[in-house]
Amino acid sequence: MKKAVRLADIAERLQVSTVTVSNALAGQKGVSEELRAQIRQTAKEMGYQPREAGSGASVPRKIYNVGVIISEKYLGDYPSYYWKIYQELSLKAVDYHCTLSFEVLRHEAEDEKKLPLFAQEKQVQGLMVLGELGSEYLRFLYEESGLPLVFLDFVKREIPVPAVMANNYYGMYKMVNYLLDRGHTRIAYVGTILSSNSITDRYYGYCKALLERGIALNSDWVLDDRTMEGQIGNIRLPDPMPTAFACNCDVTASEVINTLERSGYRIPEDVSVVGFDNYLYEGLCDVRVTSYEVNLRDMVKQALKVFLAQVENSRTVADMQLISGKVVEKDSVRERSAAWK
Repeated sequence: MKKAVRLADIAERLQVSTVTVSNALAGQKGVSEELRAQIRQTAKEMGYQPREAGSGASVPRKIYNVGVIISEKYLGDYPSYYWKIYQELSLKAVDYHCTLSFEVLRHEAEDEKKLPLFAQEKQVQGLMVLGELGSEYLRFLYEESGLPLVFLDFVKREIPVPAVMANNYYGMYKMVNYLLDRGHTRIAYVGTILSSNSITDRYYGYCKALLERGIALNSDWVLDDRTMEGQIGNIRLPDPMPTAFACNCDVTASEVINTLERSGYRIPEDVSVVGFDNYLYEGLCDVRVTSYEVNLRDMVKQALKVFLAQVENSRTVADMQLISGKVVEKDSVRERSAAWK
């Protein structure tokens, strides 16, 4: 019996992606007319037979285009944590019959409340916001875009949009308990509270871990790491010094380590440091940072499932899904003796 011709066979013949072949044969946008004609001709020559409803085989799913929005404040001079999330999203999108369009939201576009270009032109079937934006702009996007929305890696309680994010509260709770279990009781938290939901949630995880052990909170050991606009830097060391720093992200942890080393401290011999995200661009500091690793694959899978539930089933119920992770031990923590607590 002759083997049925698959979309992948046509894609291999023409050296294009399976998604491109599927889009061309289904009449979807995003394929030039010249390439569409070539794909259709090749499919005919190879004897491709599309599956039909009622034949006992599934009908090929429609392919959706997701508009991914990220603020320029999250894009620095080196690959950021959000680039890593976008990479994972790109890899998983094909599994869910989705393509991605990417747009950086400039500060002025956010201030002036301008829709992304692919939303203006209705080139996408829904929007995914990667990283927290201002409440006013997100409200504008929700009310004016006319498209399904998903918030990725943050939530806005006042806007009824589904969100998929890391379990920031529990993650930092685990990191601080990790330090406590290794003899540290003098622990600082580094992160500007209220500059983002995730930083604030991680602060409360820090508080819970300390209070459960009967350790009073010391306001002098709650340190800002950034401006309210997100610019990280100028972290001051407290006096007296703690024995450990729990940082809201790995970039902040690298800043803390560099500041400590410039002041003559050794990591981890004198001071221990933990981070969050388990993602740090090589060269930011010379110490491998113990961190809380978020399961990015599960995060983007859930985000795509939520997106499809909205565009295919018109389910718009706002919900929040928290994705847990794990502690990844590296070189930035040392166990303390009772004399150093």
